[in-house]
Amino acid sequence: MKVVIIGAGVVGAAIARVLSQYKGLEIHLLEKNADAGMGVSKANTAIIHPGHEDDPDKYPLRAKLCVKGNKLWYQWTKELHIPAKWPGELMVALEDEDMKTAEHYLELAKRNGIPGVRLVDKDELLKLEPNVNPNVAGALWAPTAGVMSSPMAAPAIVENAVENGVRFHTETEVLGIKVEKGEIKGVETNRGFFEADIVINAAGLYADKVSAMAGIDDFKIHPRKGEYYVFDDDAEPKVTRIVHQTPTPITKGVYVITEMNGGLMIGPTAQDLPEDAKEDTSTTQEGLEFVWKMAEKLVKGLPPKNKVIRTFAGLRPEPPDGRWIIEAYDDPWGFINAAGIRSPGLTSAPAIAYYIAEELIQGKLDIKLRKKRHWNPYRKTFWFKELSREKQEELIKRSPAYGRVVCMCRTITEGDIIDIINRMKRMGIRTITLDGIKMRSGVMSGTCQGSYCRIRIANIISRETGAPLWKVTLKGEGTEYGIGDIKILLKEGVEENAE
Repeated sequence: MKVVIIGAGVVGAAIARVLSQYKGLEIHLLEKNADAGMGVSKANTAIIHPGHEDDPDKYPLRAKLCVKGNKLWYQWTKELHIPAKWPGELMVALEDEDMKTAEHYLELAKRNGIPGVRLVDKDELLKLEPNVNPNVAGALWAPTAGVMSSPMAAPAIVENAVENGVRFHTETEVLGIKVEKGEIKGVETNRGFFEADIVINAAGLYADKVSAMAGIDDFKIHPRKGEYYVFDDDAEPKVTRIVHQTPTPITKGVYVITEMNGGLMIGPTAQDLPEDAKEDTSTTQEGLEFVWKMAEKLVKGLPPKNKVIRTFAGLRPEPPDGRWIIEAYDDPWGFINAAGIRSPGLTSAPAIAYYIAEELIQGKLDIKLRKKRHWNPYRKTFWFKELSREKQEELIKRSPAYGRVVCMCRTITEGDIIDIINRMKRMGIRTITLDGIKMRSGVMSGTCQGSYCRIRIANIISRETGAPLWKVTLKGEGTEYGIGDIKILLKEGVEENAE
């Protein structure tokens, strides 16, 4: 049976990995970008939510899958070697009246079966997180909340899925879905036609467009923008817990967290954009000022602004009424939507994948899935910096590239970069990009933001792939790193210019 999954964000990637456990499936994962996770999945707060913020009466599926997803990530991050930590979360009541809101979420936590959630007074709050503003009223403590390297998630999941037989097709844009006599027949793309018995739509911000191609056009998705600050790794003060204020009707609130690399991050905003603004990741003065003011209310001190190394914005696919659209259809039979997966989509992704396999494919479509006898859940990789000194010395003797540090901020070596490139090639990625390397390693995200290492990494990509330096891209065609007269400066491609 042929299965086509559209979209290699964290949800589509998770679906591919889960389905790769079953016999008799030929699985094709299509992604219009140059790599997995280059859309919604790479720019977010990176939090693994505990699941106490979704009302099981209003959003029963969202509540159920968030709680299950939180548990699954404990396992998945270990299996896939994705950096993660579990510091717990404090939902802070800024005013006395906000404690009533916190009590509401405590009740939801009980109903959703989340362990350890409880109210804490100001004294206990300050013990749990000394950097919280001492003028707040109290908080709701959720110990199962985590933080992960979210840009790494989708690439890591896809790599493991490919190792288990999934075929990954990058730079492959869906142009249409073929339906005959009420049944799915395949997908038309810019790279040809893919026959399919089942098509799963996990196209993120464009899931409404893809769904309409199959004749399901009863919903629209609009982007919701979130803006952030990121501070240098050594900027103080920091928080040890995940900290945010009690939620509002449209947002979980501004968060203050310490990222996996040790830098403080604050954000996001929650600005609804028009449907045609699905590529607008610009930041605004108003949005960033809002984030700063709200963060100042949460903690008693932020690092100085000259310690900010980056601002950025991410987009979330907001469905009608916040309702996830995870459905299998009778007409056309074989079409499944995983659309409108707004927050807590990152947390829920593994659970969404199992829900689609077990409840929709096996349940509603009545297709029996049989587990493979041999399925590899592990992504085998390592970082030179994590090895013992003895093993580092042995590795350098075998491969001197590991002795050359390329990214000083993250201590990533040339050997690490070459290993990443080789693993990307094995995945079937057509174009090795700078952002692809960045998502997998954290290079270009530290203090210098790539001013030291980017050109070095571009040269390694050029050497290892055979692509001219001026054709190395940030994230695919149209984002070439070398511009203007770079060919002439390198004394290459001069004849081509002359023509």
